[in-house]
Amino acid sequence: VQLQASGGGLVQAGGSLRLSCAASGRTFSSYSMAWFRQAPGKEREFVAASSRSEGSTYYADSVKGRFTISRDSAANTVYLQMNSLKPEDTAIYSCARGSQWAAQPDAYVDWGQGTLVTVSS
Repeated sequence: VQLQASGGGLVQAGGSLRLSCAASGRTFSSYSMAWFRQAPGKEREFVAASSRSEGSTYYADSVKGRFTISRDSAANTVYLQMNSLKPEDTAIYSCARGSQWAAQPDAYVDWGQGTLVTVSS
């Protein structure tokens, strides 16, 4: 069971990045997928989730309208398209897999290693 996140980097405020999380080891469509982030000195926080059951998506208020989570079941990959990035979006972004979507990290059993996103002002 592995989750491999990629796509982070340095971008100017107002720019865009797309993160990818490739999953292996289990049937991708059977799981809810989520992105969390953790900035230096702060708690890990929920960013977005894609529910396995009804196919719905959920977002933190701070990213709603700017970020989009999507999944490609054929490629076993979940994406996070991030637009209109702000310096406060700077963090390590990690993908997670669980049986049900939730905004709490404890609900997820599998985690990727994280990818760093830095937004300069």
